[in-house]
Amino acid sequence: MTVRVPGCLLVFVGQGGRPASQESPASEINTALTNPAWEPRTIPPMPDEPLRVENLEGSRVGCRILRLSGPLTLSNLFQFQGLLRAEKATVVIVDLTQVPYVDSAGIGALMGAHVSRQRDGRRFALVGVNQRVQHALEVTRVFQFFAVYSSVAEAEGAA
Repeated sequence: MTVRVPGCLLVFVGQGGRPASQESPASEINTALTNPAWEPRTIPPMPDEPLRVENLEGSRVGCRILRLSGPLTLSNLFQFQGLLRAEKATVVIVDLTQVPYVDSAGIGALMGAHVSRQRDGRRFALVGVNQRVQHALEVTRVFQFFAVYSSVAEAEGAA
């Protein structure tokens, strides 16, 4: 049976891959859903790219810079959170210049660090936020909570 929909051509296949022209439309749809003539394809998982973090001393006393390279995602989140929680500096600047994207877990880690440091009277800033990362922060409606600077020097000057 062939069904024509503007812009589409749907052909329902019966048992054994033969056209289902003699079956009722309901049984044809059921057959197509429960016993397709084709094998479902599997989509390979995205490769886990590593997150590298350099913990650098800032130009001012009590200022640390965490320079990230790679995506900030669930697969590497715990390493990043551990570094943030262990950092006792008054000011922490997270340099995202080499971060191509963040997922919701990464956004949650950034937000958690911001809230924790703010609660303790310490500062937290982001630097080098690219358009893709900024869009993710805006879509989740948290961008306005962060102090965002274009350079480490600018962030240190505002600290």
